[in-house]
Amino acid sequence: MKAMLLSTPGTRLQLVEVPRPTPGAEQILIEVRACGVCRTDLHVLDGDLPRPRLPLVLGHEIVGVVVEKGALVRGFALGQRVGVPWLGRTCGHCRYCAGGAENLCDTAEFTGYTLDGGYAEFALADQHYCFSLPDEYADAEAAPLLCAGLIGYRSLVASGSARRLGIYGFGAAAHIIAQVARWQGREVFAFTKPGDTDGQDFARQLGAAWAGGADQAPPQPMDAAILFAPAGELVPQALRQTVKGGTVVCAGIHMSNIPEFPYALLWGERSVRSVANLTRRDGEEFFAIAARAGVRTTVETFPLESANEALQQLRSGQVRGAAVLIPGGAAAAGQKL
Repeated sequence: MKAMLLSTPGTRLQLVEVPRPTPGAEQILIEVRACGVCRTDLHVLDGDLPRPRLPLVLGHEIVGVVVEKGALVRGFALGQRVGVPWLGRTCGHCRYCAGGAENLCDTAEFTGYTLDGGYAEFALADQHYCFSLPDEYADAEAAPLLCAGLIGYRSLVASGSARRLGIYGFGAAAHIIAQVARWQGREVFAFTKPGDTDGQDFARQLGAAWAGGADQAPPQPMDAAILFAPAGELVPQALRQTVKGGTVVCAGIHMSNIPEFPYALLWGERSVRSVANLTRRDGEEFFAIAARAGVRTTVETFPLESANEALQQLRSGQVRGAAVLIPGGAAAAGQKL
């Protein structure tokens, strides 16, 4: 099969021919129909996340169909469409797994990081960590839901009952979760890179009550803020605009250092918290409401062989919504959905 392979962090992915994998007893082999390109992929590529399994196939927003399955697979049938997220496997018995926090499992494995992912024509996955997907979404439209949607949903839950919600960094996750927040009756304030008027227009099109640069103040103080942008300097900025008792949620898996800030910004029972990975329960809850909430994804598709171009466009902020790879040339590069 064809795959885009990372051999050394900091280098470009290489298009290679590798053996098609064979599923183990509880694994399914998926023919990849679409795979989202996530900012976490950039962090793995750049070496920001330590100890990836190398050589590695990136990609953890996988949509495909089951073409082969192990002897003990019961939950999925051949030909069934499935989704594969970032969380690829956990131990199932540690204090975190037993307590409903499998996202914190110390021996968890992750798709496209410690397990090969979906920048390929085929991918393996553990049957227990895959999802059935809503029929309302085409393959490319469904791909961003598997990380941008799931991490966004977990971050939204972490923001509590906030009625005025700030979202910093209006990319793939933000454009999905802003729609859920609006469906829930929240007021959304969107923060983009200063001067990104196109991004601000995009946020307003998705229902944001206000959109401006990350260096600006919103029209009213916020009850909570979610930071999808991996910029530590935004933490004190968000705290400054958040009411007493409010929460600032750091949603990225990697963030630059948070600068020193006066205690007065935190005082008043404000809190700063992170969101780490996701649980299968997050997926079950999110996929149960995504279509009902009217969530639509805006995607730009690229052939598998153009993975480096897709990553570069994501890095430079040229992607509106989410970038998605389509193996086998099933979609023309640059197609917007």
